[in-house]
Amino acid sequence: MTRSQPRRARGTVGHAYSALNLRLVLALFGLVSMTVFAVLAFRADVAWLGVACAVLAVVAAVDLVVIQRRRAARHREEPGTRHSLFE
Repeated sequence: MTRSQPRRARGTVGHAYSALNLRLVLALFGLVSMTVFAVLAFRADVAWLGVACAVLAVVAAVDLVVIQRRRAARHREEPGTRHSLFE
């Protein structure tokens, strides 16, 4: 039984449910950009926008943790296999 994908997912180990490496890059971009926007919003005294950006940055950080756990599970199942950005 594989743990790298959620239960009842349409994907298999051979054909992934989602492109984990691409998700990793996009989540990292979201984390960095939302953190920068939150800092800029707080400096401009727009607290509500700073809070909204900070919440989105936290969501991106949680997504990074989930993605890394799934990548680690995939690496345990397929040792020595390298995946491109879109697999």
